[in-house]
Amino acid sequence: MPIKLGIAPINWCNDDDPELGKEISFEQCISEMSAAGYVGTELGTKYPREVSVLKKALNERGLQLSSAWFSTFFTDPTQYEQTLSRFMEHLSFMRAMGASFINVCECGQAIQGTELPILSPHKPEFSEAQWGKLLQGLHAIGRIAHDFNMQLVYHYHAGTGVFYEHEIDYLMENTSPQLLSLLLDTGHAAFADIDSLDLINKYNERILYVHLKDIRAEVLNRVKNDQMNFMDAVRAGVFTVPGDGAIDFVPIIKMLQKHQYSGWMIVEAEQDPAKAPPLAYARKAFDFLQQYLKKK
Repeated sequence: MPIKLGIAPINWCNDDDPELGKEISFEQCISEMSAAGYVGTELGTKYPREVSVLKKALNERGLQLSSAWFSTFFTDPTQYEQTLSRFMEHLSFMRAMGASFINVCECGQAIQGTELPILSPHKPEFSEAQWGKLLQGLHAIGRIAHDFNMQLVYHYHAGTGVFYEHEIDYLMENTSPQLLSLLLDTGHAAFADIDSLDLINKYNERILYVHLKDIRAEVLNRVKNDQMNFMDAVRAGVFTVPGDGAIDFVPIIKMLQKHQYSGWMIVEAEQDPAKAPPLAYARKAFDFLQQYLKKK
């Protein structure tokens, strides 16, 4: 498929903190996505879960559901089987919606929803046994997804056990490329002091999905110096849309194009919509990216 430009609903309504964007309706969210020029969206907390209703609303606005986040808890023995069961339900819904990707992230022992400093030693470090369970679980759901012509893309994320580059490397080295691919998230890479170009050079054949997220360097310094938790960092504006922060997206996009990346690029910027009006920022990102991507 050619490159398609979508945007995540988290720019309007935050799944982790419902207070952010609580006044914004589902209809406003998807209407503004369409008005800004995007053709895809991920699943948001306010989106209806009735397939016919959601399909109709998206189709009317020229939008397609590209993917959705799925939290796994394979490193927690008490939630292993439950994670498999939840995945089957999630897969069924996503297939019915015509989506091809599921963004998976291991959230066992994660601290991104706690008051703990997000960049701290409190981040989970998986034991050999926990890594074993995670790899086993990801391969199990990867086989299921493969059988239904769906693709798992792993989303490394601040506050989880797969965040830093050596953890991403370990995951990639010990999983099957046929069953698990990689989601390139430029914002979380920068948050972990990872150069996205390094990830592209190493894993370009496994990068099948992209989140384009910018970062405000001065806020990131405050996050580090003030030992801020994740949601306080978000409220302070550590993330923003491409073209509004410190990340140079030109070489990133050129490198992806060099490796003939095709598929979804999703604009994602967890912000307080009261401080960063979603439609204005959506348009800002779209106009910025159109300089480097062919219009679709």
